[in-house]
Amino acid sequence: MPPRATGFPTADAQDDFLRARRREALRRLSRRFERSTRDVDVILPFDDVVAALGRVEEHHAGVQTIPLDSIVGTVDRAGGGFDRAFRPTTSRVRTRWERIAGAMRRGEPLPPISVYRVGDVHFVRDGHHRVSVARALGRDDIQASVTEVVTRVGAERSLRLSDLPQKSHERLFRERVPLPREARARVRLTDPWRYGDLAEGVEAWAFRAMQDRGDFMDRETAARTWYEHEFLPVVEMIDQAQLRRPGATDADAFLEVGCDRYRLMFTHDWSEEILAHLRDERRR
Repeated sequence: MPPRATGFPTADAQDDFLRARRREALRRLSRRFERSTRDVDVILPFDDVVAALGRVEEHHAGVQTIPLDSIVGTVDRAGGGFDRAFRPTTSRVRTRWERIAGAMRRGEPLPPISVYRVGDVHFVRDGHHRVSVARALGRDDIQASVTEVVTRVGAERSLRLSDLPQKSHERLFRERVPLPREARARVRLTDPWRYGDLAEGVEAWAFRAMQDRGDFMDRETAARTWYEHEFLPVVEMIDQAQLRRPGATDADAFLEVGCDRYRLMFTHDWSEEILAHLRDERRR
């Protein structure tokens, strides 16, 4: 609900800032009592996120209306004086903040903010105070000049600073195994730390395939061939044999059964008894 107006924009702007600062303080207090991870409210740094996700290209996407709650990061290394929800974290931003709040309350036109878009989230280049004031006044969206940054790995609104090391593992997998766009969605692991294991498996498969063919394959060809001739058929057989663990993705199931297959090569045959045992393990 937007804050009430008294008819005195300057006084209302001052109250708006104090209210926003109280909310930020209450949020920090709540997190302390909850013993929650500290980075939940940390504003995301653009350079660190793009480095982890892997920049491919960028292009200007024009002026658009974007949701305010999709703005979770900044180009400013110091954070600009705001938390992830753009609540002010310091009184140093007060003078400019109140001036913009007064202008918004009077209905004065303000220029679009400038943002980078990465996946589903936005990073402020210019306009931190306008974002903060708009959120404090209960608005849902804002006009922005958008530059789209394409990365090897996407960014969701749930992305946290602590997720970046894991995202780096996924990015390295995408670089080592450059799958076609339509295949990427199916080759996703719930445990990002295992992307290295999967990449090694794909590269080993490609090496054997090149030996059998007597021909060289570049990474793109090897990735596409592995996906079509190994990944999809194995996933289909896993489902037919009812070996998928509840909640497992296609890639989870492929990697788990691949490890089982390697282990069983030295211990058991792929008998119906062994398959039944593996099915029981997956269901537990």
